[in-house]
Amino acid sequence: MLRSKLCLAILSATFVVTLQSPLRSAEAKMPPIDSNGEIHSFADLSERLLPSVVNIATKQKIGAMENMPQMPDFPPGSPFEDFFEDFMDRHRGSPEQPPSSLGSGFIIDAEKGYIITNNHVIANSEEIHVILHNDLSVDAELVGTDEKTDIAVLKIDPKGLDLKAVPFGDSAAMRIGDWVLAIGNPFGLGGTVTAGIISARSRDIQAGPYDDFIQTDASINRGNSGGPMFNTNGEVIGINTAIYSPTGGSVGIGFAIPANLAKPVITQLLEYGRTRRGWLGVRIQSVSEEIAESLGLTDVRGALVASISKDSPAEKAGFEAGDIILKFNGQDIDEMRDLPRIVAETLIDSKVDVEIWRDGKPKTVKVKIGELEKAEEEGRLEDVKDLPKGSATTDVESLGLTLGKITPSLREQFGFSDDLNGVFVAAVDPDGPADRQGLSTGDVILEVDQKDVTTPDQVVKIVSGLEKDKARAALMLVDVQGQGSVRFVALKFIENTEE
Repeated sequence: MLRSKLCLAILSATFVVTLQSPLRSAEAKMPPIDSNGEIHSFADLSERLLPSVVNIATKQKIGAMENMPQMPDFPPGSPFEDFFEDFMDRHRGSPEQPPSSLGSGFIIDAEKGYIITNNHVIANSEEIHVILHNDLSVDAELVGTDEKTDIAVLKIDPKGLDLKAVPFGDSAAMRIGDWVLAIGNPFGLGGTVTAGIISARSRDIQAGPYDDFIQTDASINRGNSGGPMFNTNGEVIGINTAIYSPTGGSVGIGFAIPANLAKPVITQLLEYGRTRRGWLGVRIQSVSEEIAESLGLTDVRGALVASISKDSPAEKAGFEAGDIILKFNGQDIDEMRDLPRIVAETLIDSKVDVEIWRDGKPKTVKVKIGELEKAEEEGRLEDVKDLPKGSATTDVESLGLTLGKITPSLREQFGFSDDLNGVFVAAVDPDGPADRQGLSTGDVILEVDQKDVTTPDQVVKIVSGLEKDKARAALMLVDVQGQGSVRFVALKFIENTEE
C-alpha cells in the first residue's frame, strides 16, 4: 500500500550523497528570463527567503536503562554472571540520553516570534530549539498543534533578533507545472534550497481526514518536514510534510500541505491554542456510477450519507441514511473527500444550507454546525453502528462481506424496525466488491438472486451456487442502514472478474 512507502521526513540518519541531474519538461513554466532568453537563477529569491526559514531541534529524555539488555540465563556460579551484574550496576546510574530530532520551520510573524512547523517534528518533545539562519539557537515554546493536518505553531522571544517573516500565498491559484522552491534542513545539513515544479494537486495519501496535498518533484528529504514551499513571488503556498520513497531518500515525489488548508488551522491555534472545527455528524462514502444510477442521480458526484451520529447536527436537521450531499454552504461537493474539509472550515454555530439528493430529487436542508472537538471529547463520534462485541459473523470472501444475524440488540442499537428481516452487514472489506458498490456496516441484505434471505448461511448457499454456475455477479436487494431505503446492487465475484 502507498502508506507503507510514505516516509515522513523527521530524523537525520546515515545516508549516501548522490549527484542527480533531473530532466525538466519543456512544457513546464520557466523562471523569469532576460532579454537574451537566458534563464535567471533563483539566487535573488533564495537570498531573500533563506533568513525566514529555521531549523528545528527537539529533545526528549529517555531512561538509559530502557534499552539495556536483560540478564542472560548463566549457569549458577558462572564467572560471566558476576561480570554481567557488575556491568549492569555501573550503568544503572548513567545519565539519561537526550536524543535529537531535526526538522524545519518558517517565521510567519517577526514581531511576535511565531513559527510554523509540522506536528510530527515536535511531537512528544520536552525541549524545542529553533536555529535561526545565522546559526543562533533559541528556546521555543509550543503554542498549539493539530495532528489531523500535521501542523504546529511555535513561539520564540523576538527581542534582539532580526527576524524575517514570510507571507502566505494562495495555493489554489497554483497550477500543475508552476515552479516552486523548497527550503529546509535535510539530514540536518542546514538551510538548503531545492527547486522543482508542482507535479499534481489534491493528492490523497491517506495521511489524515483532510488530505489535499500538493505534489512536487523538488528534492525533499528527511529533515525538510515543516519547511516552506514557495512560489516564485516568495509566498508560502505549502508546508513540506512527506515523501513517497521505497528507500527513505528523495525520488522526486514530495508532498506539501496547501497554504489554504493550513491558514485557518494556524489562525485557530494562535487564537485558541487548539483547533475548533465544524461538525456535521455523518458517516459518508463515495458515490459510484451504480449508486448514482440506482438513486436516480444523473451525475456521479457528492457524498453518500451512510449513517448519522446520535444527537448530531445532521440528526437534528433531519438527514437520512441514503441522502447524497451535493452542495454544502454554497460549495459543490464533487467528491466525497471534499465534504470533511469544507465542513471543518465552516464557522461553529452557523446555520448553513445543504443541498441533498433524496427520493430522486434535490432538497435543501438547513443545519446548525456543531464543534468537532467538543463532540470528540463527549464521545459522540463513536460509530453507533459498530457491531456488538461477541456477535457471531460469517465471511463471504468472494464478495468482501462479513455477515451476521439481526439480533434484538442490533435492532435496538441500529434502530431497525420489528418487521425488518434480512441479513446484517457486519463489516466490509475496503478492497472488496461490496465496498466498491457502496455497501457499509449497518446495511441489511434483503434478497440475493431475487430470493429472500434471513440468515448468513442462506446468503452463503446462494452465493456458492452462483459461483458454481460461473456467474459474474450476485444481485442483491439492500436496505441502506436498515432504514427503509432499498436498492439493488450487483456485486462482481473476485475470482470471476476479468480485469
